[in-house]
Amino acid sequence: MKVLGHKIELLTGLLLQEVTMAGLHELRFTEEKPLLRGQDTELEHSDTFLSAVDTDWKEHDIETPYGLLHVVIRGSPKGNRPAILTYHDVGLNHKLCFNTFFNFEDMQEITKHFVVCHVDAPGQQAGASQFPQGYQFPSMDQLAAMLPSVVQHFGFKYVIGIGVGAGAYVLAKFALIFPDLVEGLVLMNIDPNGKGWIDWAATKLSGLTSSLPDTVLSHLFSQEELVSNTELVQSYRQQIGSVVNQYNLQLFWNMYNSRRDLDINRPGTVPNAKTLRCPVMLVVGDNAPAEDGVVECNSKLDPVSTTFLKMADSGGLPQVTQPGKLTEAFKYFLQGMGYIAYLKDRRLSGGAVPSASMTRLARSRTASLTSASSVDGSRPRACTHSESSEAMGQINHTMEVSC
Repeated sequence: MKVLGHKIELLTGLLLQEVTMAGLHELRFTEEKPLLRGQDTELEHSDTFLSAVDTDWKEHDIETPYGLLHVVIRGSPKGNRPAILTYHDVGLNHKLCFNTFFNFEDMQEITKHFVVCHVDAPGQQAGASQFPQGYQFPSMDQLAAMLPSVVQHFGFKYVIGIGVGAGAYVLAKFALIFPDLVEGLVLMNIDPNGKGWIDWAATKLSGLTSSLPDTVLSHLFSQEELVSNTELVQSYRQQIGSVVNQYNLQLFWNMYNSRRDLDINRPGTVPNAKTLRCPVMLVVGDNAPAEDGVVECNSKLDPVSTTFLKMADSGGLPQVTQPGKLTEAFKYFLQGMGYIAYLKDRRLSGGAVPSASMTRLARSRTASLTSASSVDGSRPRACTHSESSEAMGQINHTMEVSC
């Protein structure tokens, strides 16, 4: 009888635990469903977002017109919600470029509401086979033209792109060629200019006097960081030399340095000017190697739909050195496009509370981050009844973030 009583008590405890966990799961994972464009602004409720199984990263090799692309993805498309699609810089892969940023706790609160898709440039993923002698690496235009195959393969309606350096250039090209597939862009360290013959000669000379990892490091990090030889620089020197296949990396490096100017001009400056039609957030670290290029890119984009974020004390890789500041800026960027994040403080409740809720509002109900500027140059940003305008303030075209 004592054994039977113990079994009944154990089963009762397990049942109560299961019921409790089910309640917590329902409470923590419910969210409001994003609205389709043009729908009435009354919010609808959705089912749960990503389940525990969906949060696992899955690898895919996708056929494209210019060869295979290695992609890792978490989650599956949800209604009309865009996917977050990333593209890394030359010398890196998706892990080296984005792991610190996407593993940051506050960033995870945001991204768990979206399918996330990391794209590796051909042959740059860890463990990639070396390309055969004579292999023609895709041009920058062709790298951009490979992405619609990824979008089609997974059934994305459109994407929010996050690119760094060479990856930012690829995503900008992608948005110029396929504007209907891009909802917004976060472009870090982008250089819209092709290499002149003097730059080309300097790159060739550098390749003769420096190892490939050291040559790439001068593209990724500021001179101050390189001279200081910080632990971060030492770590990336080792990983660039060991994780990425050096022959494949050389092909990507050569192609990036053979790029042409991005065909963009600020509307009104030249007849039939081409520009990015989606909201854009440009990001660069103070004194980063790409600072001049990003400033010039900002001068070529539509100021109505562009935000320029210069981050102090972040060096050449702001997504690695300042993931918290970048996450905050990304949250505001999403809010400006109508994706509102209600982040609740767990410390205010003794029980489980919804960690975040992403809501898609009709554009007519929000004052977007990309809406028209006022006379004094400031722009209203999205604000709902749950957040005061005093707390949120106004966002200027150029934000300089100090840490």
